[in-house]
Order: sequence, then C-alpha cells, then structure tokens
Amino acid sequence: MKTVVITGGSSGIGLAAARLFRDKAWRVYDLSRRQSEERGVTHLFCDVTDGISVKNAVQTVWDREKRIDLLINNAGMGISGPVEFAAEEDVRRQFDVNFFGALRVTQEVIPFMRNRKSGTILFVTSVAAPIAIPFQAFYSASKSALQSLSLSLRNELAPFGIRVSSILPGDTKTGFTDARIKGEAGEPVYGQAMTRSVATMERDEKNGKSPETAARVIYRAGTARRPRPWYTVGAEYKFLVFLDRILPARLVRAIVGKLYA
Repeated sequence: MKTVVITGGSSGIGLAAARLFRDKAWRVYDLSRRQSEERGVTHLFCDVTDGISVKNAVQTVWDREKRIDLLINNAGMGISGPVEFAAEEDVRRQFDVNFFGALRVTQEVIPFMRNRKSGTILFVTSVAAPIAIPFQAFYSASKSALQSLSLSLRNELAPFGIRVSSILPGDTKTGFTDARIKGEAGEPVYGQAMTRSVATMERDEKNGKSPETAARVIYRAGTARRPRPWYTVGAEYKFLVFLDRILPARLVRAIVGKLYA
C-alpha cells in the first residue's frame, strides 16, 4: 500500500483529501495540531512551525511504513488587513505556517524519497498567488513564495525521480474563513474599501466550491506519472489565471481593484 502524508489533514481540503486517498486504499497520515478521529486516517501531532515536531512526525511515518510516496503540504492560515498597519508578529506567523511550515516538512521528506528515487510532493497554494488580492497581501505573498518554491524544486528533484507540483484552489467553503485573523487597525484610514474587500472574500469563500472538489484535483496530481507544474481548481479560476498571464498587468490590477477595493 502506498503512503501519503498530509499536513493539516484534520479539516477542510486536507480532510477531504485524506478521506479520498483512504477510500482509494492508501495509508494516510494526517500531520496536524488538531486531534482527528477519522476512520482509516492515522493522526500524528505535528506543529509545522516547530522543526523538532516536524522531524519526529516524519520519522514516525518512515519508521512505520518504510516509504513515503506522496507529501501534500496543505497546512495554512490567513490574515487580512492593510499592509500599512499589519502587526509584524502576524506577518511572521503567516509565513511561518504557510511557507516555512511547508519547507520544514519538505526538507524532512526529501531524503527518504531521494534514497528510493521515487515520490511526489504537492504544495497547496492558491489562486491568490498569481492574482494578489488587496487587504490579503501577506496571504497572497506567502502562497506566491510557495508557488516559486514548488517550481524550483521541480527541477532540482527531477533527477531523483521526485515529482513536484502545486495545487491552486480558488474560493473554497471550509472553516478557513472563520479562522482568518482580521487586522482591524487602519479601518479609519481605509474605511469602506477595507471592509468591502474582506466581506467580499468571506462571501465568495462561504459560497465557494466544496473541499472535495480540490481533493479530487489533488488526487489526480498525486497519482499522475507526469504531473503538470500546477493545477488550478475550477474552470472559472483556470480562466482567471489564464487572463492574468495574457492581459496587461495594469488592466488585471484594475479589475482586481474593482472587485476587492
């Protein structure tokens, strides 16, 4: 049986992916801080911001299975608010979870995959990576950094038979929306633009696609013999990312500004 390791597999997209791989007869390990009682999914406590915690969790998987076929870097969190008034500790937390957390787990997994000359690493980024959203700048920046990391690793690890791709979900209906840290400082300055932007994000997320939709794309990428560099979840988001690549940057920014600011 193949083995998949999923960070943040106790809720949202991660849980949907865990259930799908379980149903496809994979051994599934959820690495997260939140205890999970999901049948057929082995939960290991792991704080991706703690290097020792990450090392111990990954080593435990290897000791039990002697193989890690797929790593899904899914753990993440979000903050919102204007750049000008962002608290540095919140920004550091954003990057520590979204970027450095994924980096820590990946660095621990790579040697095991490299020695076997086989494996796939997936990074769950976001459509907000190529299309940065106002008042969600640091979330967009952390996911953009993760996207670049994925593309660089793809070439670095190819000689060792390790495949690397990223998954770009759009608005998805999960608990992520309610967990977002909202920066309220600067509201007197940015006023309705800030309030409207955050409200628009929340409305779109709560009416977004199911996490199972993203899980199916993750499964397709994770089992592909030659996965693409990235997979965008949803036809409408594929179209938006395509427009971002062909339209003038000024026009794209104007459209995003109309929608979110």
